[in-house]
Amino acid sequence: MPESLVIIRSLLPADHAAEAVVVAGAFAAGPYGHLSLTEARRSFQNDSGGRAAAGEVFVAIVGDRLVGSATVLRGGGRYTRVSREGEAEIRLLAVDPAHQGRGIAAALMAAALETAASWGADALVLDTGHLNTRSQALYERLGFVRRPEREAAISDADVTALVYAYPLQQGLDVRVRLMMPAETETVAELIDAAYSHDYELHASYRANIVAVADRARDNQVWVAEDRASGRLIGTVTTPHAGRAISELAQDGELDFRLLAVDPAARRSGIGELLTRHVLMLARIRRAERVVMNSGPEMVGAHRLYERMGFTRMPDREPIIVRDDGSTLQLLAFGYRLG
Repeated sequence: MPESLVIIRSLLPADHAAEAVVVAGAFAAGPYGHLSLTEARRSFQNDSGGRAAAGEVFVAIVGDRLVGSATVLRGGGRYTRVSREGEAEIRLLAVDPAHQGRGIAAALMAAALETAASWGADALVLDTGHLNTRSQALYERLGFVRRPEREAAISDADVTALVYAYPLQQGLDVRVRLMMPAETETVAELIDAAYSHDYELHASYRANIVAVADRARDNQVWVAEDRASGRLIGTVTTPHAGRAISELAQDGELDFRLLAVDPAARRSGIGELLTRHVLMLARIRRAERVVMNSGPEMVGAHRLYERMGFTRMPDREPIIVRDDGSTLQLLAFGYRLG
C-alpha cells in the first residue's frame, strides 16, 4: 500500500492495541495533555473492543500503520456523554500528531456521519474542550452547529465543554435509514407500486427495479419510515462512498437511482425529503455534483428535480436498447453543490 494513501476502515481485533496507543498519544499531544487521566477515562480509551461493540470504531491506515481513530456510539448508550436516544455520538477522534494536517480527521468524521445516517440517527453529536480550536474549526467547516444548552452539564473546573451537532434527518415525522435485510420484499413491492401507478412498465425494466436484494449487495438502499406507524413509504438507492451506480457519474459526482414513494403517501414531501437526503450524503462525501437519469415520461419527478435546483445535462443523455430491440432515450439531471 502506498505510504501516501489513507484507508478508512472498521477496527479489527488485531488493531486494538495500536488504536489505544494512537488515542492516548493524540490526547497527550493536545491542549489537555497536561491533565491527569481518570481511571474511567483510561479504561474507556483502552477498551477498543467495548467501544466497537457499542457502535462502530473506524481507523485510518497509512502504509501498514494505524494513524487515526474515531468511535461512533448509539445515543444514550454505554460510553456516551451528550447524546440522547435517537441520536448518535462520536468520541475519541484522534490522529497521530505526525500525520495531522492531511485530512485524516475529516475522513474519519465522514465515515462517522454516514454510519449515523445509516442507523437513522436524528443527529451526530459530540463534545470538545474549548481549547481544542483546531477541532472546532473542523466541525464547523463540516457543517456541525453549536448546542450551548447541553454544555453546562459536562463542563468542569478543568475543561469548558463545547457541544456540536450535525442534523441528519430532513423531517420530523419520517426517519430515513438504510433498509434492513428483512425489508427487501416490502421495498420491492413499494417500488413496483410506485412506478406501475403512473407508468406502463416494460417487463425487463420491472424485473430490474424490483431486484432489491441484488441491488443492496453492492449499493445503499435507503428507506423513508413513518415514525408513528413504522410503515415504509419511500426509498432511494445510492452507491457506497467512492463508487457509482451507473456510467452517468464522473469523478467527484454522486449518482442515485429509483427514487420511489408509496402512492398512498404522495404529495406529502417524501420525494423531496429523500432527494435532500441524497444531497446531504453528497456533501458528507465532499462531492461536487449529484446526478441522475430519468425516463422521459416521468414528468412529475422532473418537476421535483427542477424545483429543487437540478438542471438538465443534454450532453449526457444516453439511448438505451432494450432486450426486444426497442430504444429509450434517458434524460440526465445534475445538481451542483456549493
